Amino acid sequence: MTAMGVFLFFGAVMASLAGSTLIWRGTLLDHMWVLNAHAYRQLAPFGKTVGVPFLVLSAALATAGVGWFRHRLWGWRLGVGIIATQILGDLVSIFMGHFAKGAAGVAIASALLLYLLRADVRAAFAARRGIER
Repeated sequence: MTAMGVFLFFGAVMASLAGSTLIWRGTLLDHMWVLNAHAYRQLAPFGKTVGVPFLVLSAALATAGVGWFRHRLWGWRLGVGIIATQILGDLVSIFMGHFAKGAAGVAIASALLLYLLRADVRAAFAARRGIER
């Protein structure tokens, strides 16, 4: 359970860095794109157009992380929604011709989704349902 919450916060940090460097170029943080130069070449021309959605994604991941660690039902639902959306995005990647990358993404995200949908994980969040407002 803890690993999933950490994963959500890690994703929030990464999405925040990506969004920030796409909106505000020329900072020291730009060097992080060496890790994925191909993605930067594809995203950089769009600047703020893709940078802002990355920041929105970061906020959603951070919010899900807070809800996850507090065992709130809405945190679990948001986490499930984010992972399900990732699966859809990876499926689109497969159909766009990026089979290996998309298939790996579908496999990993599906495994995470299956974990989230396990009865014991759901039960950890459902138990708080009566006191959540």
